[in-house]
Amino acid sequence: MRANIFRAAMTAAALFALAYAPRTVSAQTIEGAGATFPAPIYKQWFAKFQQATGTNVNYQAVGSGAGINALKTRTVDFGASDAPLSEAEEAGMPGPVVHIPTVGGAVVLSYNLPGVGSGLRFTPEIIAGIYLGKIKSWRDPAISAANPGTNLPELAIQPVHRTDGSGTTYVFTSYLRKANREWAASVGAGRSVNWPIGLGGKGNPGVAAVVRRTAGGIGYVELAYAVENRLAYGSVKNRAGNFVTPSVESTTAAISKYIGPLRKDVKTPIVDAPGINSYPICSLTYILLYKNGGRNTGGATRLWAWAMEPAQQQQAKALYYAPLPEGLVKINLAALKSIRGSQVASK
Repeated sequence: MRANIFRAAMTAAALFALAYAPRTVSAQTIEGAGATFPAPIYKQWFAKFQQATGTNVNYQAVGSGAGINALKTRTVDFGASDAPLSEAEEAGMPGPVVHIPTVGGAVVLSYNLPGVGSGLRFTPEIIAGIYLGKIKSWRDPAISAANPGTNLPELAIQPVHRTDGSGTTYVFTSYLRKANREWAASVGAGRSVNWPIGLGGKGNPGVAAVVRRTAGGIGYVELAYAVENRLAYGSVKNRAGNFVTPSVESTTAAISKYIGPLRKDVKTPIVDAPGINSYPICSLTYILLYKNGGRNTGGATRLWAWAMEPAQQQQAKALYYAPLPEGLVKINLAALKSIRGSQVASK
């Protein structure tokens, strides 16, 4: 009896100590926050990394803007953004920031049209016209001309956009700024813009959800979200004049056109790429780390060096992300090794 009481007391004491003692487990947790664009592949990577190393990764997919703010306040070990920091933003950070591209991805026009499946064709003029509020019906002559033989419904267009600071918005609006003069002159590009019209959704999941429940809805999401939510999505006319379907291959084709510039600056945009097979609305997505080290620099650098390994990069294809070219992987590994406190082993 006394032995049982003693064991119970010891158990209670141990639980009390575990609850109120410094959390040694936290050293095994890597904290990150930011972009929803790459969240599907990050979720799989982080689960696999935990299985391989025993280290947990707590990633909050809250949008690129929130991820950058979390890094700025040093509440995370890494931030994640599809939009690289501007010079002014870098100057406003507590220290120099290293950009590490992780994968490429396509931003697609997903839509909800009864009786119409994937494959609608969109031109830059159509996309800009929809989001400027000038093209209001799915039977607009411009849409009909681009899609001969398609039975388009007599339905009002309901454009959907992001409400949060978003790297996906940056990619989408950067494409429109480059491909359409009227958009460039009136709206421009950024993680947040003044939308002339439309419904709002938070994160890629929020936009996908609004499109899914809105007849006539159209929104921009990363390809994985369109597939996951069984949303129809269209092809986009590229600089070469071809209508290109978003895919791993067409995203890879776009990245390949910028290999030279990317080797000089990994922040180089890849929207509106040349080439007959290039999908025009795609981007690299980045994680952000402090050059002079941060909270758990060792764990974060180990994680992202691991993500550069061929097995992880090839895994991205199953979720519709494009693996990085070998040259970019080498640049990333060198950058990770250069961070103060890095635990990336030299090979």
